[in-house]
Amino acid sequence: MKRTDFSFDLPEELIAQTPLQRRDGSRLLHLDKHTGAVEHGHFYDLPRYLKPGDCLVLNDSRVLPARLIGSRASGGSVELVLLRDLGDGKWECLSRPGRKTKPGTELFFGEGELRATVLEVAEGGNRIVQFHYEGIFLEVLERLGKMPLPPYIREELQDAERYQTVYSRELGSAAAPTAGLHFTKELLAQIEAMGVNIAYVTLHVGLGTFRPVKEEEIEDHPMHAEFCIVPERTARLVTETKKAGGRIVSVGTTSCRTLESFAREDGTLEPCSGWTDIFIYPGYRFKCVDALVTNFHLPESTLIMLVSALAGREHVLNAYRIAVEERYRFFSFGDAMFIE
Repeated sequence: MKRTDFSFDLPEELIAQTPLQRRDGSRLLHLDKHTGAVEHGHFYDLPRYLKPGDCLVLNDSRVLPARLIGSRASGGSVELVLLRDLGDGKWECLSRPGRKTKPGTELFFGEGELRATVLEVAEGGNRIVQFHYEGIFLEVLERLGKMPLPPYIREELQDAERYQTVYSRELGSAAAPTAGLHFTKELLAQIEAMGVNIAYVTLHVGLGTFRPVKEEEIEDHPMHAEFCIVPERTARLVTETKKAGGRIVSVGTTSCRTLESFAREDGTLEPCSGWTDIFIYPGYRFKCVDALVTNFHLPESTLIMLVSALAGREHVLNAYRIAVEERYRFFSFGDAMFIE
């Protein structure tokens, strides 16, 4: 398939720059994956599309305040975005300006509370950086770091917790699993009271999720790898739901990729952890996921390709066309879809 098969026209003013005051007040477009029929509502309407016996699976990863702004020992500012923990205080990072952060460059953050040395240039131009600090690194990062918002968001975020889900707990993502941003604790309690099981996986989102597909043939795209965990309770709930004939409802493409990476052919799961570079696009046969809560994604992205695999490319592009006509808000702080 061609990359351009997943293109659509999106007016720039529909890219949401700030979150709504009410998390579950966002709009919800319901898409029937079999017929392509579309309904309009709000996210707080989601319970009417769920059924007792369903299992709702959410990604509980929490976003690292992974953007550090500091200075070089030789003078001038520097910005690092932490991508991957390599152990022993070493991280793979994005750096700006790259030409000023050569191996051996000394960096300072927070008046020297955190120091770093650039060790080497990694594949793709990222830097391997050794950090020096007193105490616990994640606590230092919480004090000094900022949220690494996606490049299409230019507004400063006033409340950092709005780029976290209300159920986030496992620190490690470079970007939020944004489909979950619409949930409130009250909405989750309402869903659970209906007889829907709620389960959690962990996938630490990397910035590779924003990497554009450049190859003309999408099959040639090198998919980024991300670390994920399926706990024992989640494996049990998913397996029980599948055996009982219930539906697995994935919240977000990250939860979906985790489930599909480790599910057996019959959709059941064992507790496990590991890296996944699964690339889901039309033609893929889903083993586990039956329905999906998701945001509206970038044109020609791996995310719209995944959604198209579940609901059909023509159905998805038609739903996106309708969403543009109806002035839905797009991307991380935008509105949502429910596909079943």
